Amino acid sequence: MPIEDPRSSEPRSLESRSPGPLGPSPDDRLPQLVELLRGRLAVALAGAGCSTESGIPDYRGPEGRLRTRRPMLYKEFVGSPEGRARYWSRSAVGWPAFSAARPNAAHVALAAMERAGLLAGVITQNVDGLHHAAGSREVVELHGSLARVRCLDCGESLPRRTFQDLLLSLNGAWLGRVRRGARGAVESAPDGDAELSAETLAGFRVPGCRSCHGVLKPDVVFFGENVPRGRVDAAWRLMQQAEVLLVVGSSLTVFSGRRFVYGAKKAGVPIGIVNLGPTRGDDLADLKVEARLGEALPRLVRELGSPPG
Repeated sequence: MPIEDPRSSEPRSLESRSPGPLGPSPDDRLPQLVELLRGRLAVALAGAGCSTESGIPDYRGPEGRLRTRRPMLYKEFVGSPEGRARYWSRSAVGWPAFSAARPNAAHVALAAMERAGLLAGVITQNVDGLHHAAGSREVVELHGSLARVRCLDCGESLPRRTFQDLLLSLNGAWLGRVRRGARGAVESAPDGDAELSAETLAGFRVPGCRSCHGVLKPDVVFFGENVPRGRVDAAWRLMQQAEVLLVVGSSLTVFSGRRFVYGAKKAGVPIGIVNLGPTRGDDLADLKVEARLGEALPRLVRELGSPPG
């Protein structure tokens, strides 16, 4: 049965269920996940938990920041110069640490699975580019990439590292004040930016597009923004190859990723989840494993017969 895009509203019967404990302890369930994957071509759906072991914080995991930090909203970024200054000032400070992050064992294991023919590809909700850096080839970046900046008016794009040079050229004195006022290391935040006080915004300048002076935005999907249709279509094309869906490091809180769990369930495709903490797909999964991805995925690959690396 082909996997279809559930274009209608989310199934209320699925939304109303509360995830509960599934089966025995995590160590006992990993061999079961091996058997669920054995002989089946998998597609991975990856969330922020895949990158936390690379030092990139998440919003909703065990140490997530959603309750303590207000994320940037699309409406605020587009409609408010102050909102853009808040975002880009934090991004200017946080970008060096974010861009220095490197793939961890989970990313490497997924790339190894693809090379071994065990994995058709990765649909990722992350915007850090670490799947590509680890060697994965078939990657759908559902929420875009922080490595690019795009003009909302004329569509011109430029590398984020180039935009960082523009930010620093306009705000060198500002950045010096921020660094002098910081106590120790600046704390990284989930959007690839940094935690800064509201007082630090004073004097920060945001450059416009070099071609049309329009508004420049990171090429990522903010809260309240729709995922571009082309990316969704690319993800569904990848899902057509799935004989099993492997969810790794996602709470499945947002529908942009959870829709693929619904699609797999409707098509009768088995679903395995590896995540720390509950997800909104636990009651739909054939198997749920509570484990750190950097430990579980390399072991999974070894058991399936292809050592990662």
